Amino acid sequence: MGKVHGSLARAGKVKSQTPKVEKAETPKTPKGRAHKPAF
Repeated sequence: MGKVHGSLARAGKVKSQTPKVEKAETPKTPKGRAHKPAF
């Protein structure tokens, strides 16, 4: 869950390595405040 917590905060780091993974997780986990209630 730690990774999801900082999804946007550390997105740049993960995106640089695998942009495909980041994109696939976008629909799975909402961003910002939407992510909290959904979680």
